[in-house]
Amino acid sequence: MQINQLTYFVAVARTRHFTQAAEQTGVSQPTLSKQIRVLENSFGTPLFVRERGAIELTSAGEALLPHAQRIVLEAENAVRSVHEVAMLRRGRVRLGATPSLCESLLPEALNLFHRKYPDVELEIHEAGSGVLTQELVLGRLDIALVIEPFHDAASELESTRLMTESLVLASPVESAMPDAMSVADLREVPLVMFREGYDLRDVTIRACADAGFAPLLAIEGGEMSAVLRFVESGLGCAIVPSMVLGTRPQLLATRLTDPALDRTIAIAHRGPTPLTLAAQTFKADLLRYLTTHRHTLRGVSVTSPTM
Repeated sequence: MQINQLTYFVAVARTRHFTQAAEQTGVSQPTLSKQIRVLENSFGTPLFVRERGAIELTSAGEALLPHAQRIVLEAENAVRSVHEVAMLRRGRVRLGATPSLCESLLPEALNLFHRKYPDVELEIHEAGSGVLTQELVLGRLDIALVIEPFHDAASELESTRLMTESLVLASPVESAMPDAMSVADLREVPLVMFREGYDLRDVTIRACADAGFAPLLAIEGGEMSAVLRFVESGLGCAIVPSMVLGTRPQLLATRLTDPALDRTIAIAHRGPTPLTLAAQTFKADLLRYLTTHRHTLRGVSVTSPTM
Protein backbone atom coordinates (compact mmCIF):
# COMPACT_ATOMS: atom_id res chain seq x y z
CA MET A 1 0.00 0.00 0.00
CA GLN A 2 1.43 3.35 -1.06
CA ILE A 3 0.40 6.96 -0.44
CA ASN A 4 -0.34 7.58 -4.12
CA GLN A 5 -2.65 4.54 -4.23
CA LEU A 6 -4.60 5.86 -1.25
CA THR A 7 -4.72 9.29 -2.90
CA TYR A 8 -6.26 7.75 -6.04
CA PHE A 9 -8.67 5.71 -3.92
CA VAL A 10 -9.87 8.80 -2.02
CA ALA A 11 -10.28 10.73 -5.29
CA VAL A 12 -12.43 7.96 -6.83
CA ALA A 13 -14.48 7.67 -3.65
CA ARG A 14 -15.09 11.43 -3.74
CA THR A 15 -15.94 11.77 -7.44
CA ARG A 16 -17.36 8.28 -8.01
CA HIS A 17 -15.74 8.56 -11.44
CA PHE A 18 -12.36 7.15 -12.53
CA THR A 19 -11.75 9.69 -15.31
CA GLN A 20 -12.55 12.70 -13.12
CA ALA A 21 -10.41 11.27 -10.33
CA ALA A 22 -7.52 10.84 -12.76
CA GLU A 23 -7.84 14.46 -13.89
CA GLN A 24 -7.90 15.74 -10.31
CA THR A 25 -4.83 13.74 -9.30
CA GLY A 26 -2.88 14.54 -12.47
CA VAL A 27 -2.43 11.00 -13.84
CA SER A 28 -3.87 9.11 -16.78
CA GLN A 29 -7.05 7.12 -16.27
CA PRO A 30 -5.33 3.77 -17.09
CA THR A 31 -2.60 4.51 -14.53
CA LEU A 32 -5.15 5.34 -11.85
CA SER A 33 -7.23 2.24 -12.61
CA LYS A 34 -4.13 0.04 -12.48
CA GLN A 35 -3.08 1.43 -9.10
CA ILE A 36 -6.58 0.94 -7.69
CA ARG A 37 -6.42 -2.72 -8.80
CA VAL A 38 -3.02 -3.11 -7.17
CA LEU A 39 -4.45 -1.64 -3.96
CA GLU A 40 -7.42 -4.02 -4.09
CA ASN A 41 -5.10 -6.96 -4.67
CA SER A 42 -3.02 -5.98 -1.66
CA PHE A 43 -6.16 -6.10 0.51
CA GLY A 44 -7.49 -9.20 -1.23
CA THR A 45 -10.92 -7.67 -1.76
CA PRO A 46 -12.66 -5.19 -4.10
CA LEU A 47 -12.99 -1.63 -2.86
CA PHE A 48 -15.45 -0.45 -5.53
CA VAL A 49 -18.51 -1.94 -7.19
CA ARG A 50 -18.47 -1.13 -10.90
CA GLU A 51 -21.96 -1.73 -12.37
CA ARG A 52 -23.64 -0.05 -15.36
CA GLY A 53 -21.28 2.94 -15.22
CA ALA A 54 -21.92 3.59 -11.54
CA ILE A 55 -19.10 3.51 -9.01
CA GLU A 56 -19.96 2.61 -5.43
CA LEU A 57 -17.83 1.69 -2.45
CA THR A 58 -17.94 -1.86 -1.18
CA SER A 59 -18.16 -2.47 2.56
CA ALA A 60 -14.37 -2.89 2.55
CA GLY A 61 -14.05 0.42 0.71
CA GLU A 62 -16.33 2.11 3.27
CA ALA A 63 -14.15 0.76 6.07
CA LEU A 64 -10.95 1.96 4.38
CA LEU A 65 -12.13 5.44 3.40
CA PRO A 66 -11.80 7.35 6.73
CA HIS A 67 -8.37 5.86 7.34
CA ALA A 68 -7.23 6.64 3.80
CA GLN A 69 -8.51 10.22 4.07
CA ARG A 70 -6.60 10.72 7.31
CA ILE A 71 -3.37 9.24 5.90
CA VAL A 72 -3.58 11.34 2.72
CA LEU A 73 -4.26 14.49 4.74
CA GLU A 74 -1.31 13.82 7.04
CA ALA A 75 0.96 13.20 4.04
CA GLU A 76 -0.16 16.47 2.46
CA ASN A 77 0.45 18.31 5.74
CA ALA A 78 3.90 16.76 6.01
CA VAL A 79 4.82 17.91 2.50
CA ARG A 80 3.45 21.38 3.22
CA SER A 81 5.42 21.63 6.47
CA VAL A 82 8.66 20.63 4.78
CA HIS A 83 8.10 23.13 1.98
CA GLU A 84 7.32 25.89 4.47
CA VAL A 85 10.52 25.20 6.37
CA ALA A 86 12.50 24.94 3.12
CA MET A 87 11.17 28.36 2.12
CA LEU A 88 11.81 29.65 5.69
CA ARG A 89 8.14 30.33 6.20
CA ARG A 90 8.59 28.36 9.40
CA GLY A 91 11.46 27.23 11.58
CA ARG A 92 13.31 28.03 14.76
CA VAL A 93 16.76 29.25 15.69
CA ARG A 94 17.95 28.54 19.24
CA LEU A 95 20.72 31.09 19.58
CA GLY A 96 23.08 31.58 22.48
CA ALA A 97 25.13 34.72 23.05
CA THR A 98 27.13 36.40 25.77
CA PRO A 99 25.49 39.37 27.55
CA SER A 100 27.84 41.87 25.92
CA LEU A 101 26.88 40.65 22.43
CA CYS A 102 23.19 40.75 23.36
CA GLU A 103 23.83 44.35 24.40
CA SER A 104 25.75 45.39 21.28
CA LEU A 105 25.84 43.27 18.12
CA LEU A 106 22.69 41.17 18.21
CA PRO A 107 19.76 43.62 18.43
CA GLU A 108 20.25 45.06 14.94
CA ALA A 109 21.32 41.73 13.39
CA LEU A 110 18.26 39.98 14.87
CA ASN A 111 15.99 42.78 13.75
CA LEU A 112 17.18 42.49 10.14
CA PHE A 113 16.77 38.69 10.19
CA HIS A 114 13.29 38.90 11.73
CA ARG A 115 12.15 41.38 9.09
CA LYS A 116 13.29 39.00 6.32
CA TYR A 117 11.87 35.85 7.95
CA PRO A 118 9.07 36.96 10.29
CA ASP A 119 7.71 33.43 10.75
CA VAL A 120 10.99 31.94 11.96
CA GLU A 121 10.96 31.67 15.74
CA LEU A 122 13.99 33.18 17.48
CA GLU A 123 14.88 31.76 20.89
CA ILE A 124 17.71 33.61 22.64
CA HIS A 125 19.78 32.20 25.50
CA GLU A 126 21.98 34.76 27.25
CA ALA A 127 24.88 33.35 29.29
CA GLY A 128 28.64 33.20 29.59
CA SER A 129 30.71 31.31 27.05
CA GLY A 130 31.30 28.37 29.38
CA VAL A 131 27.58 27.81 29.86
CA LEU A 132 26.84 28.32 26.18
CA THR A 133 29.39 25.79 25.00
CA GLN A 134 27.93 23.23 27.40
CA GLU A 135 24.45 23.96 26.07
CA LEU A 136 25.71 23.40 22.53
CA VAL A 137 27.30 20.08 23.46
CA LEU A 138 24.05 18.96 25.10
CA GLY A 139 22.04 19.91 21.99
CA ARG A 140 20.03 22.62 23.73
CA LEU A 141 21.21 25.30 21.32
CA ASP A 142 21.58 25.33 17.54
CA ILE A 143 24.34 27.94 17.40
CA ALA A 144 26.03 30.31 19.82
CA LEU A 145 28.25 33.37 19.75
CA VAL A 146 31.06 32.55 22.15
CA ILE A 147 34.52 33.69 23.16
CA GLU A 148 37.54 31.72 22.01
CA PRO A 149 39.34 29.66 23.14
CA PHE A 150 36.66 27.14 24.12
CA HIS A 151 36.70 25.16 27.32
CA ASP A 152 37.90 21.55 27.19
CA ALA A 153 34.35 20.17 27.26
CA ALA A 154 33.65 21.93 23.96
CA SER A 155 36.13 19.91 21.89
CA GLU A 156 33.34 18.49 19.72
CA LEU A 157 32.18 21.92 18.60
CA GLU A 158 32.77 23.35 15.14
CA SER A 159 33.24 27.09 14.86
CA THR A 160 33.73 29.97 12.47
CA ARG A 161 35.78 32.88 13.75
CA LEU A 162 33.87 36.12 13.35
CA MET A 163 35.88 39.00 14.72
CA THR A 164 38.37 40.34 17.20
CA GLU A 165 37.04 43.01 19.55
CA SER A 166 39.04 45.47 21.62
CA LEU A 167 38.48 45.73 25.35
CA VAL A 168 38.47 49.28 26.71
CA LEU A 169 38.12 51.03 30.02
CA ALA A 170 34.65 52.53 30.38
CA SER A 171 34.33 55.60 32.56
CA PRO A 172 31.82 58.45 32.97
CA VAL A 173 32.35 61.22 30.43
CA GLU A 174 32.92 63.75 33.20
CA SER A 175 35.81 61.68 34.60
CA ALA A 176 38.09 63.08 31.85
CA MET A 177 40.08 59.86 31.51
CA PRO A 178 42.84 59.94 28.85
CA ASP A 179 42.42 58.44 25.39
CA ALA A 180 44.84 55.65 26.29
CA MET A 181 46.47 54.24 29.40
CA SER A 182 48.44 51.16 30.37
CA VAL A 183 46.95 48.34 32.42
CA ALA A 184 49.45 49.22 35.17
CA ASP A 185 47.81 52.65 35.45
CA LEU A 186 44.63 50.95 36.68
CA ARG A 187 46.26 50.19 40.05
CA GLU A 188 44.48 53.07 41.80
CA VAL A 189 41.35 53.12 39.65
CA PRO A 190 38.23 51.74 41.41
CA LEU A 191 36.68 49.10 39.18
CA VAL A 192 33.14 47.83 38.79
CA MET A 193 33.59 44.07 38.47
CA PHE A 194 31.40 41.51 36.74
CA ARG A 195 29.99 38.52 38.58
CA GLU A 196 31.65 35.12 38.71
CA GLY A 197 31.42 33.24 35.41
CA TYR A 198 31.95 36.27 33.16
CA ASP A 199 34.91 35.96 30.79
CA LEU A 200 35.45 39.70 31.26
CA ARG A 201 35.93 39.23 34.99
CA ASP A 202 38.65 36.65 34.39
CA VAL A 203 40.33 38.85 31.75
CA THR A 204 40.35 41.88 34.06
CA ILE A 205 41.74 40.04 37.09
CA ARG A 206 44.37 38.26 34.98
CA ALA A 207 45.50 41.50 33.28
CA CYS A 208 45.88 43.24 36.64
CA ALA A 209 47.75 40.27 38.09
CA ASP A 210 50.13 40.24 35.12
CA ALA A 211 50.78 43.94 35.80
CA GLY A 212 51.64 43.12 39.42
CA PHE A 213 48.59 44.21 41.41
CA ALA A 214 45.13 43.13 42.51
CA PRO A 215 42.29 45.32 41.19
CA LEU A 216 40.70 47.88 43.48
CA LEU A 217 37.03 46.91 43.52
CA ALA A 218 34.33 49.52 43.98
CA ILE A 219 31.53 47.01 43.53
CA GLU A 220 31.26 43.52 42.07
CA GLY A 221 28.72 40.90 41.04
CA GLY A 222 26.91 42.72 38.22
CA GLU A 223 25.57 41.65 34.83
CA MET A 224 26.57 43.65 31.74
CA SER A 225 23.70 46.13 31.82
CA ALA A 226 24.12 46.67 35.57
CA VAL A 227 27.89 47.20 35.28
CA LEU A 228 27.38 49.84 32.61
CA ARG A 229 24.75 51.62 34.69
CA PHE A 230 27.02 51.54 37.75
CA VAL A 231 29.82 53.12 35.72
CA GLU A 232 27.42 55.77 34.38
CA SER A 233 26.42 56.61 37.95
CA GLY A 234 30.07 57.23 38.89
CA LEU A 235 30.70 54.17 41.08
CA GLY A 236 33.86 53.29 39.19
CA CYS A 237 35.26 52.19 35.84
CA ALA A 238 35.03 48.82 34.09
CA ILE A 239 36.89 46.90 31.40
CA VAL A 240 34.27 46.16 28.73
CA PRO A 241 34.04 45.25 25.04
CA SER A 242 34.25 48.34 22.88
CA MET A 243 30.99 47.60 21.03
CA VAL A 244 28.81 47.96 24.13
CA LEU A 245 29.69 51.65 24.35
CA GLY A 246 28.23 52.38 20.92
CA THR A 247 24.87 53.31 22.45
CA ARG A 248 26.20 54.74 25.71
CA PRO A 249 27.00 58.43 25.11
CA GLN A 250 27.40 58.98 28.86
CA LEU A 251 30.46 56.72 28.88
CA LEU A 252 33.98 57.38 27.69
CA ALA A 253 36.18 54.66 26.15
CA THR A 254 39.86 54.61 27.04
CA ARG A 255 42.13 52.36 24.97
CA LEU A 256 44.26 50.01 27.06
CA THR A 257 47.96 49.47 26.28
CA ASP A 258 50.89 47.48 27.64
CA PRO A 259 49.27 45.13 26.88
CA ALA A 260 46.33 45.88 24.63
CA LEU A 261 43.37 43.72 25.59
CA ASP A 262 41.05 42.07 23.12
CA ARG A 263 38.95 38.95 22.64
CA THR A 264 38.05 36.70 19.73
CA ILE A 265 34.39 35.94 19.01
CA ALA A 266 33.27 32.88 17.06
CA ILE A 267 29.96 31.35 16.04
CA ALA A 268 29.85 27.70 17.05
CA HIS A 269 27.62 24.67 16.69
CA ARG A 270 27.75 21.03 17.60
CA GLY A 271 29.68 18.95 15.07
CA PRO A 272 29.17 16.98 12.97
CA THR A 273 25.44 17.62 13.44
CA PRO A 274 24.21 19.62 10.42
CA LEU A 275 22.56 22.95 11.12
CA THR A 276 18.88 23.39 10.39
CA LEU A 277 18.07 25.55 7.38
CA ALA A 278 16.92 28.38 9.67
CA ALA A 279 20.17 28.25 11.67
CA GLN A 280 22.27 28.06 8.48
CA THR A 281 20.46 31.10 7.11
CA PHE A 282 20.89 33.09 10.32
CA LYS A 283 24.61 32.30 10.35
CA ALA A 284 24.99 33.38 6.71
CA ASP A 285 23.00 36.57 7.34
CA LEU A 286 25.09 37.39 10.41
CA LEU A 287 28.31 37.02 8.43
CA ARG A 288 26.92 39.28 5.71
CA TYR A 289 25.87 41.79 8.37
CA LEU A 290 29.37 41.85 9.80
CA THR A 291 30.87 42.31 6.35
CA THR A 292 28.49 45.16 5.51
CA HIS A 293 28.91 46.94 8.86
CA ARG A 294 32.57 46.14 9.53
CA HIS A 295 33.60 49.80 9.26
CA THR A 296 30.91 51.02 11.67
CA LEU A 297 31.43 48.47 14.46
CA ARG A 298 33.36 50.15 17.21
CA GLY A 299 36.74 48.60 18.01
CA VAL A 300 36.08 45.50 15.92
CA SER A 301 38.18 43.72 13.32
CA VAL A 302 36.02 41.33 11.30
CA THR A 303 38.11 38.23 10.70
CA SER A 304 35.67 35.96 8.83
CA PRO A 305 33.52 37.81 6.34
CA THR A 306 32.55 34.64 4.45
CA MET A 307 31.19 31.18 5.27
